[in-house]
Amino acid sequence: MEKNEIVTLNIEDMSDEGLGIGRIQEENRRSKDKEGVLTGAKANAEGKSGMAVFVKDSVAGDRIAARIVKMKKTYAFGRVEKILAPSPDRVEPVCPAARSCGGCQIQEMSYPAQLRLKEKKVRNNLQRIGGIVCADMKADAAFYPILGMSDPYFYRNKSEYPVGRDRSGKLIAGFYAGRTHTVIDGSQCVIGIEENRYILDAVLAWMEKYRIPEYSEETGKGLIRNIMIRCGFSTGQIMTVIVANADQLSHEKELVQMLRKALPEVPLGDKSLQEVSKDRYAADLAENVPRHMASIIMNTNKARTNVILGRKNRTLWGSDLIEDSIGDVRYQISPLSFYQVNPVQTRKLYETALSYAGLTGKETVWDLYCGIGTISLFLARKAKMVYGVEVVPDAIENAKNNARLNHIDNARFLCGKAEEVLPREYREHQVRADVIVVDPPRKGLESNVIDTIASMTPERVVYVSCNSSTLARDLKLFSEKGYRTVKVQPVDMFPHSVHVETVALLSKLNQVEHVDVLVDMNELDLTAAESKPTYREIQDYVKQQTGLNVSNLNVAQVKRKYGLIERANYNLPKKEKSRTPGCLPEKEEAIVEALKHFGCIGG
Repeated sequence: MEKNEIVTLNIEDMSDEGLGIGRIQEENRRSKDKEGVLTGAKANAEGKSGMAVFVKDSVAGDRIAARIVKMKKTYAFGRVEKILAPSPDRVEPVCPAARSCGGCQIQEMSYPAQLRLKEKKVRNNLQRIGGIVCADMKADAAFYPILGMSDPYFYRNKSEYPVGRDRSGKLIAGFYAGRTHTVIDGSQCVIGIEENRYILDAVLAWMEKYRIPEYSEETGKGLIRNIMIRCGFSTGQIMTVIVANADQLSHEKELVQMLRKALPEVPLGDKSLQEVSKDRYAADLAENVPRHMASIIMNTNKARTNVILGRKNRTLWGSDLIEDSIGDVRYQISPLSFYQVNPVQTRKLYETALSYAGLTGKETVWDLYCGIGTISLFLARKAKMVYGVEVVPDAIENAKNNARLNHIDNARFLCGKAEEVLPREYREHQVRADVIVVDPPRKGLESNVIDTIASMTPERVVYVSCNSSTLARDLKLFSEKGYRTVKVQPVDMFPHSVHVETVALLSKLNQVEHVDVLVDMNELDLTAAESKPTYREIQDYVKQQTGLNVSNLNVAQVKRKYGLIERANYNLPKKEKSRTPGCLPEKEEAIVEALKHFGCIGG
């Protein structure tokens, strides 16, 4: 197979990055037909061998003609040339820029199929990396169906649009095309709020009218870099942030006027904007609150960097902050605040975390990576005391203000890195915790954070993760320190992308009552109740089919898991607190296939 060659593929699976996966065997390749398609090329029928080809914009179940665009030693990347037979899960993308934009990797896939893909991704990572079985039966941990949205569009409360020009030279604001720094028009984006397009039109019209140049990454010249829009879904308040390569802009007053006309303003009467927002919040009218411009801010960023925001903000009109609420907790949001972008799903996420924390009002809780206190304040309503840790100083100040806003006096916030603050507080002040909640960045937890948490011996750890791979890695490390994963709940925070949030509950094993089981190898002989197949027959079948060597212990572990071994003495340890090595996932899968082959379990 060579670059630019066109092959026919059956897309059998999806990668974690949302690429379709097909397989092709060299011996099946033939010459092109009249249309230039390699019709003889086909994916391996079993999907077990042959070179893997990763194809953007394809969906599992598609049959496609794909052009090879990059070759590696053992795999290749392709581009869809033609959909020969669409998958039952394929749909027409709502967004006109879905294929060129790098934001929605799987918008061609039906939403139910997206949810299945994400659920499978979390489950597989937990088993492959963490060694945690999340099957429906005989599971190590209870795995709950992913929480999706009833309407997976226009859900983002924050959008950031780089400003540039298209190929024709037209001034546009939008997004970077996948893996490039080429700006494509994003005004019709269907995951940001609908008001975004009117705000973008107003800013671009102002730039055109007063000849305000866009910023060039290549030269470092020009002024307008990005337009950021934030919205409080429960209050209707909208903040527009103009990110500029300058401390001041000409025609700022005209910009304010044009933006204020872009959206209707809410008549305040004799009340302040904050009072109006409070009334709406109290009345729980989030569904019907009219959205309106509440804040226009200029952010200065003169650095030659891909970081969007600089540190300096100047309010051109309105408030320095906007407000939003999740449940009955209110939050103030600045341009620099970290705040979950999907408020509908955030409530589900936080309510799950609160439920897993199991608070009764007597607990001391630590919330690591607390941001502006979103989870901390959610927990504080049910806890005795909550301590939040965050590295960003502005976020800590926001968190303190949010606590005052909600009249919460049982929350304290500490500024610093979690991997430094928690060990220091434990070492110097002997702090304790009944429950610890962590919501780390994609890289997961530092090892010394896990060590310190284990040393503090909380009864429960609630892990909120945006990366199921590092979540699985960390859960395995926790298991080595005496914590068991009890529950796992995926939440779809980002429909049409491949990203998924997950909440996991870990529980401290009882040092007295919990004893690891040692299986006596002498007890692995078959009884009449286990007469067929023999262990040797299972081992030979596995070796013949997969090349794997499995032990008697491996077979016994899998048979016990499926209820095929019921003798009482299999569960009696011969030595206190002894340990038995677990069966690797690939070996377990092979043994299960053997048991199906011999009719021991259903197929």
